[in-house]
Amino acid sequence: MDLITDIILRAGRSAVELSLFVLLPIMVVMLSLMRLLEARGVLDWVVARLAPVLRPAGLTGLGVFAALQINFVSFAAPVATLTMMESRGASDRHLAATLAMVMAMAQANVTFPMAAMGLAFGPTLLLSVVGGLAAAAVTYHLFGRHLSAQESTMDETLHHRIADDAKGVLDVINRAGAEAFKIAVGAIPMLLLALVAVMILRLTGAIDLLTAVLAPGMLAVGLDPNLILPTLTKYIAGGTAYMGVMDEMLKNGTATVASLNASGGFLIHPLDVAGVAVLISAGRRVAQVWKPAALGALVGIAIRTVGHGLL
Repeated sequence: MDLITDIILRAGRSAVELSLFVLLPIMVVMLSLMRLLEARGVLDWVVARLAPVLRPAGLTGLGVFAALQINFVSFAAPVATLTMMESRGASDRHLAATLAMVMAMAQANVTFPMAAMGLAFGPTLLLSVVGGLAAAAVTYHLFGRHLSAQESTMDETLHHRIADDAKGVLDVINRAGAEAFKIAVGAIPMLLLALVAVMILRLTGAIDLLTAVLAPGMLAVGLDPNLILPTLTKYIAGGTAYMGVMDEMLKNGTATVASLNASGGFLIHPLDVAGVAVLISAGRRVAQVWKPAALGALVGIAIRTVGHGLL
């Protein structure tokens, strides 16, 4: 019992430190910046100019906004946009393309904190955009071609707060700070449970056994066998839990910055059990198109994986 208690306390300390001292400060700054740009109309300007260019890939103006949200806010931020698209009459085909793009891209709540751990942020962001656009296009034109393309007259106005004076700016920053705090605190339970599970698996020797079995195959394709643990964690518990495990591995020397960057393509995205569950909660029609969207997302993730491997 003393051993289990010690594991829980050590995992809890690591989870709280990562959430409050790494994730929270970065998310406060980035969310404040994003919300200020949104309130000033900068994002509206960007979306209006990118939407016509990206329309052939199956993305509408709101789809472009969802791309900005996942890359610069968090993986859960596009949920509201997907809900808005559904309620405003977007076609099933456009919904599938947008969902595929979101599932294939790198989420900000992982990339920004991991940039402090050594993740190459610029290449990761570039490959995220390339993979996301590829996922949207292949879903719209291939995997989702059987879906309905009929849509109502779309109102793509982005409703948000205005920051025309000092009080408005302060209000936007305070709300962004509260949103960042909610994200950071909400990550603690999943981080804690994931770290406890990892420590127990290590203690029982399960990880060593699994690594010994899979290592030859991974080495044959040029992958680090030490990535088995973070990969299992990511696809079962989600990106935030993966981040906690990778942080611990970097600290104890079982992972390197090079392996972190090489694995970014197939480990930093919301296409996992937890991520898909959150994203399809956006609405009934969004949930109905998750299968073609997931297939398209796999194509985008494959492109990102190759890109990270080459870089």
